[in-house]
Amino acid sequence: MPIRTKSVIGLGCVCLWVVVCFPVSELLAQAAAPQPQTWKLPESTTVKDNGPRTYRFTVVYNSANSKGELINRHRLVGEYTRGLEGGMVAWKNVTQADADGATASFGAEQKVDFMEGFRYRNDVAGTFAPDFFKGFPAAAVFERNLIWDTGMIEGFGQDFFPRLKLNEPVHSISDQAVKMPGVGTFQNRDIVLEWIGRSQRNGHDCALIKYQAFLNPLEIANAGMKLQGRSDYWGEIWVSIDTRQIEYATLQEVVAGEMKLAGQDKPQVINVFRIGTFEPVSAQ
Repeated sequence: MPIRTKSVIGLGCVCLWVVVCFPVSELLAQAAAPQPQTWKLPESTTVKDNGPRTYRFTVVYNSANSKGELINRHRLVGEYTRGLEGGMVAWKNVTQADADGATASFGAEQKVDFMEGFRYRNDVAGTFAPDFFKGFPAAAVFERNLIWDTGMIEGFGQDFFPRLKLNEPVHSISDQAVKMPGVGTFQNRDIVLEWIGRSQRNGHDCALIKYQAFLNPLEIANAGMKLQGRSDYWGEIWVSIDTRQIEYATLQEVVAGEMKLAGQDKPQVINVFRIGTFEPVSAQ
């Protein structure tokens, strides 16, 4: 009996010491601590489409002089839906508005009727076919950019999981010449992708991917306008690790060069800085 009594008292002292030195709240916190993150992306690039998923793409073009003084702002907003039957995607509610200078309010939104219900297979290569934009006005360059930029964001975010390692830049494309039907030519000098961390968007655990491409030669010949210059573009993409869906993306681009309009004797210097956001507004 004395041995049993001593054992019980000893155990009580040990328990009391644990409670005093390690408060209950801390013990519970340690028990509930999250498991260490796995710093490796799944190798699958399959996107889980459980039905239509709609995004809002907003892009503002800021035109400035050589001193950085804003002359005009042009805003384009459209709704893009993917996950349609047969691998199709579609656009609706595309609008545009203009504002003078840096602080004036945008004017009334104008509907871009020729993009309402525009539907095609989700294949970025197909959007560069000569007849892809046959229903678009010749001067609708910004509207074409909505489609090309969406394909770029989805491609950069969804197609490179097997190649991306944390904080290791991947040179995905170098010296790629692209012919833009009805617009001109563009050369991607060096597209660099980098997985820079993990984040949360819309309740999803996301891979945060940075992309950039600088000093890209650009030539445009469209609707009586000719432009020779360069493009620098960059941004970030939040991609759900579970579904591979884009949960948010940004786009910045600077285009600088010389533009000559029909009837002008001399070209004029232009500087355009555009800012875009791509975000889901509804999803299955």
